[in-house]
Amino acid sequence: MSQITPIVRKANDRGHVQIDWLNSYHTFSFGSYHDPQQMGFRTLRVINDDVVAPARGFGTHGHRDMEIITYVLSGALKHQDSLGTGAVIYPGEVQRMTAGTGITHSEVNHSASESVHLLQIWIIPDTVGLLPSYEQKAFAIDRKQGKLCLVASRDGRDDSVTIHQDLNLYAGLLAMDEKVSYQVEPNRSVWLHVAQGEIAIDDRILNAGDAIAYAGGSKLELSTTSNGEVLLFDLG
Repeated sequence: MSQITPIVRKANDRGHVQIDWLNSYHTFSFGSYHDPQQMGFRTLRVINDDVVAPARGFGTHGHRDMEIITYVLSGALKHQDSLGTGAVIYPGEVQRMTAGTGITHSEVNHSASESVHLLQIWIIPDTVGLLPSYEQKAFAIDRKQGKLCLVASRDGRDDSVTIHQDLNLYAGLLAMDEKVSYQVEPNRSVWLHVAQGEIAIDDRILNAGDAIAYAGGSKLELSTTSNGEVLLFDLG
């Protein structure tokens, strides 16, 4: 059980934008959605939960001084950028793009018949003016099933992607009767986002799109009665 009362962010309280090709929910202020009480959590600035229609997507656009992580939940997303990188991101893969001094890219649904569901995450870097760069890695299901797998970190340890910030990002899959514990160290904080399914944590039931924040000194106990997928951000 946690020692400090956590903050809960429910899926239905997020910002929402829907147009003909995009259904998007914003955990924090983004674009036309602005809430001064929801400007991010420590260095975590954006979590956008996007469903993109077949063969549609975000045309070429630019970013600066931001660490951008893309996490595909279903379908496939085609990425192209001004570094000359062209790649398709599938479920189980994590893409990190350092925008740095400036980068342009496009993101388009790779399928002509099926939607793609993804999370796009923005993290404020610890240094401005970095050289733009790109990294993409696959994480096998058995690394995440019933456990928390490190997928992004400052030092790239355990074969995670390297991110320019004091942040450890874990991905986990839970099935019925599986349990995971996580201790939040002093002077750190955790933001836990339920990506899919249902998660029980500290006697609370959280569903897809819900999130919960914990302060240092807390101990998290995760379980589920069905199936769930989580992203856990451990922030310094």
